[in-house]
Amino acid sequence: MRILGLAAGVMLTGLVYLLPAAEGGAREQLFNGRDLTGWRMTGPGRFTVEDGALKTEGGMGLLVFDGKRVGNATLRVVFKVGQGRGNSGVFIRMPGPAREPWYGVHNGYEVQIDAEGDEWHATGALYSLAKTAKGSQRPNGEWNTMDIEIRGQITTVYLSGAKVNEFSGGQAVPERKQWHEPVRGPRPDSGYIGLQNHDGHSTVYFKEVSVVRH
Repeated sequence: MRILGLAAGVMLTGLVYLLPAAEGGAREQLFNGRDLTGWRMTGPGRFTVEDGALKTEGGMGLLVFDGKRVGNATLRVVFKVGQGRGNSGVFIRMPGPAREPWYGVHNGYEVQIDAEGDEWHATGALYSLAKTAKGSQRPNGEWNTMDIEIRGQITTVYLSGAKVNEFSGGQAVPERKQWHEPVRGPRPDSGYIGLQNHDGHSTVYFKEVSVVRH
């Protein structure tokens, strides 16, 4: 077992919609399966690389990909949850490279990972903005494939091939009631991406982060 670490600071109605065929260029792997080249951690906690997968550890943090912005593309994240509850998220449409862990919440969109949340906060939701079809995440220990399609202001989320969410940047959203919910407002057509390390009790693994640009 090889372990490498990076310290902090360095719909829907039950209908099934199949994932469309990928378009555009070749699939680009953003995580090389060996180390954190191209990624940067902000906030407490850390990500390690264990048996070819990113693993969350420690407190609230955000692992940012500092390469190209992602827009008009399909981002693929293959993940699984360890024992117990796994709370994490995939951030998209961040207008700048995050320097603190809450930047993605309030400036981009968080595509939630959490099998136990309600429909506004469960896997596939845009956290507190657009609800998901619940019950689509596989049991702990099994790999899930999440595809996030970004086309202009439209964000569509597929989980294991089924469409679970679609959101347009101009549509109505619930009123913001809690400080930890995202600030409402427009997000850019393209932006930086990141992965969330939510807390010290959640263990989530990511074995693939890749993109096909349209």
